[in-house]
Amino acid sequence: MTALGKLSLSVLRPAFAALVLALCSTASALEVGDMAPDFELPASDGNTYRLSDYRGKQAVILAWFPRAFTSGCTIECKSLTKNGPELRRFDATYFMASVDPLDENTRFAESNGADFPLLSDASKEVATAYGVLYQDRFALRHTIYIDTEGVVVAIDSNVNPRTSAEDMITMLKELAVPMR
Repeated sequence: MTALGKLSLSVLRPAFAALVLALCSTASALEVGDMAPDFELPASDGNTYRLSDYRGKQAVILAWFPRAFTSGCTIECKSLTKNGPELRRFDATYFMASVDPLDENTRFAESNGADFPLLSDASKEVATAYGVLYQDRFALRHTIYIDTEGVVVAIDSNVNPRTSAEDMITMLKELAVPMR
């Protein structure tokens, strides 16, 4: 092997190892049983919501969605709006959340008649902490269920936008979340 070939291998091996390590460390997704990262996010209704405000009081559902005004996200938002009365029968608070700017989520909520808050994580810090940020561009469509103690009790990473609300209701029943 030439000196240049030896030099290339000596440079490439550590670079490859660093790349693999970086990919593995960014792939550390939130798992059932983990404490949910606290957040403080502005919402489409003009309020700011903090996970810690619900600790000891109510379960929380975070329905992450990729992008406002896209077809699947519109379908999911309408599902939650249509089934809001049934969802609100449970002692739980639910949000849709994305990395879209607040004004975009506000217009999206208004255009769909959303009767629940849409959270905006424009900094992408919360999406990163929850392991749902994809290529630093958008959130994956995942629904995360958090109990009253702040523990992740279920993660749905195969969300069907059309039945999102019905699936949440089923999960709330399975998790034995009390009715109000």
